[in-house]
Amino acid sequence: MKFIISSANLLRSLQKISGVMSTSNTLPILEDFLFELSEDKTLKITASDLETTISALAQVDMAEDPGMVAIPAKMLLEIMKTFPDVPVTITVNMETQEIELLAGEGKYKLIGHKSDEFPQIPELEGTEILALNASILVNAFNKTLFATGNDELRPVMSGVLCEVGEEHLNFVATDAHKLVRYRRNDVKAGKRAAFILPKKPLNHLKNIMPDDTDMEVIMEYNPTNAIIRFDDITLVCRLIDGKYPNYEAVIPTQNPFNLMVSRKNLINALRRVAIFGSKSTHQVRFKISGQELVLTAEDLDYSSEAKERLSCNYEGENIEIGFNSKFMQEMLNTLDCENIDVELSAPNRAGIILPDTNDNEAEDILMLIMPVMLTQ
Repeated sequence: MKFIISSANLLRSLQKISGVMSTSNTLPILEDFLFELSEDKTLKITASDLETTISALAQVDMAEDPGMVAIPAKMLLEIMKTFPDVPVTITVNMETQEIELLAGEGKYKLIGHKSDEFPQIPELEGTEILALNASILVNAFNKTLFATGNDELRPVMSGVLCEVGEEHLNFVATDAHKLVRYRRNDVKAGKRAAFILPKKPLNHLKNIMPDDTDMEVIMEYNPTNAIIRFDDITLVCRLIDGKYPNYEAVIPTQNPFNLMVSRKNLINALRRVAIFGSKSTHQVRFKISGQELVLTAEDLDYSSEAKERLSCNYEGENIEIGFNSKFMQEMLNTLDCENIDVELSAPNRAGIILPDTNDNEAEDILMLIMPVMLTQ
């Protein structure tokens, strides 16, 4: 097996797929990239952690003797990062698995492993197919992933719920303290479906998928697995098994009080005030009356406190409610509107955060944040 490839092209492909690899592998072969050179001179490189498998197609300049070999990932990545953009010749002795790299004046040798130990990519049967715009998925992942949970006892909440409907497509994430529902009204499917995508592959896709309105992404799914294809990348992941909680039931519908405030001003004020608050609860008190919002935080252990006033538009009865400033900042940072609407009903009921204006009619985003009990 032998091929010549640009070092920059190879490094680009390796970096696109290396993010799914785990640092604590149960199988030593999972510390390798699988290289597969086909009869038609196509090079396919694969990485896996058993739960997720991702492949990239790389363009080679010359190829002969098709074959498959597993190459140690860490060593290959490290050497590739040191090369300028030069042609690299990789030759594999299929009997001894000895790999030789020639680049410029350098010659490097390492030992690979037999490809038959590498996990097989599952063949999906009975799948449904959804064609999406790449920018829609990148947006959905950016707006929801931060709200996923980390509780091992509730694995369904560690992923993003994808609800495919006849009228819209929903992406939902919650950790029981905060919830995000990102809805697209311009994506529809003939058959309703709901499945939970795991967090790790989505975080990786978010980093390598271009935010391109012209690039099409094909999502294929059945009850156990999902395949996401775009450009030269194919990712297969196992879906999270279980029933997602009824998130619609926790979204309050009667919210008579409405606060409108500058998003940036609120983020900056929260950052300042939170410095003086409790590092364990991150509690910030919101006191809203008339056209004034007063943020207060204190840490009794260190006798520190902060208070800041913001101008706002408010309709409703005077209210004092506590929120986790860390959660609130995370939510506000994912939005890109100038002002936000916060809908409230009582100090012990969840608050709803909505963008004040929406430039994209096809996009609908709702965020929910649970209050924290105020300490007197």
